[in-house]
Amino acid sequence: MEEVFPKSILVFGLTVRDTVLSAWVTMALIIIGAWLLSRYAPSVLEVAYAFLRDMVASSIGALDPEPYVPFLGTLAIYLLVANNISIVPVLQSPTKDINTTVALALVVLVAVYYFGFRRKGVVGYLRELASPMFVLDVIGQASRTLSLSLRLFGNIIAGEIIVAVIYRLAKPVAPLPMVALGLVTGVLQAYVFVILATGAIASAVRPTDT
Repeated sequence: MEEVFPKSILVFGLTVRDTVLSAWVTMALIIIGAWLLSRYAPSVLEVAYAFLRDMVASSIGALDPEPYVPFLGTLAIYLLVANNISIVPVLQSPTKDINTTVALALVVLVAVYYFGFRRKGVVGYLRELASPMFVLDVIGQASRTLSLSLRLFGNIIAGEIIVAVIYRLAKPVAPLPMVALGLVTGVLQAYVFVILATGAIASAVRPTDT
């Protein structure tokens, strides 16, 4: 069972977690894949962009989704690959490490303030925050960040544990359906994370009188 949880490995003389190495590989695969698609199959990128734009537009309401698609689209693609990269035998899903999911949730939190400042101006957004509900807003944002990280971490690690247990109890072929289910779960968790992040950004940039 210990193989499910992150462990330290030696990489070029540096001690890092195996999930950190997988995160590096994930980023490299995304960059290489994007370059290859842009060179040889740009229409695939156009379809992917249109899908991501529609997904953001459906969650952000009447606001123009264009300013938010690059960030949310990058987040979606990273999570989609990171959640499922453990199908490669030597790699581990970076999102089964609580440090990774907390970092992603903090990035979303920073993005909420960034887009809020960009949309309403520093003074305007700070004036909005300085309301009688300020303390409750801060608590809500902190709990939302914690919820984002724990939800993603919990679902990914749970899938890994289930596959590991079934592998121990049955023949090696038995976990294959669970691996397929894990892929579906990874895609679903990426979608849920991005939708929740979109909702948080929308609440920051949406006019208060709507």
